[in-house]
Amino acid sequence: MTVHLVGAGPGDPGLITVKGAQLLGRAEVLVYDRLVSQELINLVPASCERISAAKEPRKPTMTQDEINALLVERGKRGQEVVRLKGGDPCVFARGGEEAHALLAAGVEFDVVPGITSAIAAPTAAGIPVTLRHQALSVTFVTGHEDPLSGQTVDWEALAAVGGTLVVLMG
Repeated sequence: MTVHLVGAGPGDPGLITVKGAQLLGRAEVLVYDRLVSQELINLVPASCERISAAKEPRKPTMTQDEINALLVERGKRGQEVVRLKGGDPCVFARGGEEAHALLAAGVEFDVVPGITSAIAAPTAAGIPVTLRHQALSVTFVTGHEDPLSGQTVDWEALAAVGGTLVVLMG
């Protein structure tokens, strides 16, 4: 593999997977988000190039297209690239877009799941997201609608589903 899309977990550095920590330990290039803890960034070798792809609300350091291009370019060089994303790379984190760009460019990659805050936050507070006889399902919804594309959340339909509704803001 050359590019690894790795979930950093919900913020506690102890919640990254063993595989994710091992990949950090041999990374040549680290591309990381703003929600990633400094303790995880410090796991990479001193020789590793560290690139922030932080996205503040409405003030991205890099656009998604620039991040995709960077991953493709470094992957084509054959460098060991870790794309470290808060939570899970494919839960509201654009990991799917990055995987698509890598696939389209013929760059080898893998995805290392992470613990998403959608599960970790309620669980840490002692709130089960499913509960036999009470909440038989869980639905994850982004708290950021996309009026430019016309996509919005049908809150009434979601309320009718029942179960637990987890709305992620980030």
